[in-house]
Amino acid sequence: MPDLSVTLSGIKLDNPVIPASGTFGYGAEFKDFYDINILGSFSFKGTTKEPRFGNPTPRVAECVSGMINSVGLQNPGIDAVINEELPRIATYFKKPVIANIGGFSVDEFVYCAERLSVSEQVGIIEVNISCPNLHKGGVNFGSDPKAAAEVTAAVRKATNKPIYLKLSPNVESITEIAKACEDAGADGISLINTLLGMRIDIKTRKPVIANKMGGFSGRAIFPVALRMVYEVSKAVKIPIIGMGGVASAENVIEMMMAGASAVQVGAENLRNPYACKEIIEALPRVMAELKIDRLRDIVGVA
Repeated sequence: MPDLSVTLSGIKLDNPVIPASGTFGYGAEFKDFYDINILGSFSFKGTTKEPRFGNPTPRVAECVSGMINSVGLQNPGIDAVINEELPRIATYFKKPVIANIGGFSVDEFVYCAERLSVSEQVGIIEVNISCPNLHKGGVNFGSDPKAAAEVTAAVRKATNKPIYLKLSPNVESITEIAKACEDAGADGISLINTLLGMRIDIKTRKPVIANKMGGFSGRAIFPVALRMVYEVSKAVKIPIIGMGGVASAENVIEMMMAGASAVQVGAENLRNPYACKEIIEALPRVMAELKIDRLRDIVGVA
C-alpha cells in the first residue's frame, strides 16, 4: 500500500490534503457529505479578536476557472470560536485542526494566538498576514518584510504551537517575505493566498463586487501558486503548505514536487463539496502510476 502520510512540525497527518481556510467553515457543513476524518487536517475559518460581519455585498463574482471574493474576514470572533466552535468540532473531527487567525494590529494577532494556544484541538496556528495594518496606513502586513517579521516574532513569543505564516502573492518578492518570516521564528509557510482580481457587469457598467476588487482563486491560479511554492522552497528551510488552484490528486503531487510538504484545497471545495474526498481517494492510484511509494519522498524533487 502506498504511504500517504506526511509530517508538519512534528504533527503526523494521514495524508497531505487540507481544506483551506475560508472554504470549509468549521467542517460542520461538509461532515454531512462524507466522514471528514479522512482529511489530513483542515484550516478553519479566519478568526479575529472581535466578531466581523465582513464586507458589503455582493461579495462574490464568478470567473472562468475561478472566482473572486471579498468576504472581509466574516467570523464570530475568538470568544465564540473557543467557546462554541472548537467544542463542536471535537464532536465530529478527531484530529488536530489548523487555526487560521487574522488581525489588524500586531496586538490582535498576539491576542488570538494566546487564546488558541490552550486548545488541545489546535495543532498549528496559521497566521494570515494578508490583513491591513490599520496602525500604519492600511498596508498589508504581508507586503513588507519588516512588518511580516514583526508579526511573526510577536506571535512566536505568544504561543508554543507551531506557527505557519500565510503569505499574499501580491508582493514584489515572495521569497524575501518568506525569509523574513523564517528568520523571525516561523515554523512554516502557507502560500499562496488569493491574487487580486476584478469583474465588471457590462450591463450596469459597474464592478460586480461592492468592494470593486477581491481575491482571485480557483484552478486558473495554479501555475502562479506552483511557481511561488517552488521559489520559496529554495529560499527557506522550514516546511511549506502549498495552495492555490489545487483541484486534483495530480495537482497535489505536482505541488509537493515543487516543495510543499502538505497541500491545501480552497475554491474547489466550493465548486465540489466532495473535492478533498475524491483527491484523497485518487492519490494511491496516481502514486502507483508514477511509481511513488511514499509521498513525503517527493517533496522538492523538481
